[in-house]
Amino acid sequence: MKKLLVSSCLLGKPVRYDGQSQNLLHPGLESLKQQGRIVSFCPEVTGGLPTPRAPAEISQGRVLTQDAHDVTAEFKAGAQQALRVCIEQGIRFALLKESSPSCGRNYIYDGSHTGQKIRGMGLTAKLLSDNNIQVFSEQQLPALLAALAKV
Repeated sequence: MKKLLVSSCLLGKPVRYDGQSQNLLHPGLESLKQQGRIVSFCPEVTGGLPTPRAPAEISQGRVLTQDAHDVTAEFKAGAQQALRVCIEQGIRFALLKESSPSCGRNYIYDGSHTGQKIRGMGLTAKLLSDNNIQVFSEQQLPALLAALAKV
């Protein structure tokens, strides 16, 4: 039975930087949960950051909070742990939170802390993708479910 790595915040866990969640309700995701195919994961918390925490954005290859505190090491540690979990459990697909400096699949914030987004990937999304794990954002859930149906 193939498993799926899912951002914990999308599963209703209050692990986002602001202590909130982004619970994604979808029958296909609920079915995967009931089948025991979901592996919940938050790279930022796993990397050692607290909840809540200062918002962070990628700027010139580093992850910085609004007050310029460098949290790159924690973000990288969380990304490495996500990859380790995927390798250990044979996970080939991930559903990650769009726009996050960890999990953004198609877009991330531009590093200016002004709410502007640019095309790009968060550290975890990029590391997983670079290691042949197919990464989808919550906006791509139908495509993910179609891909999972083929394996």
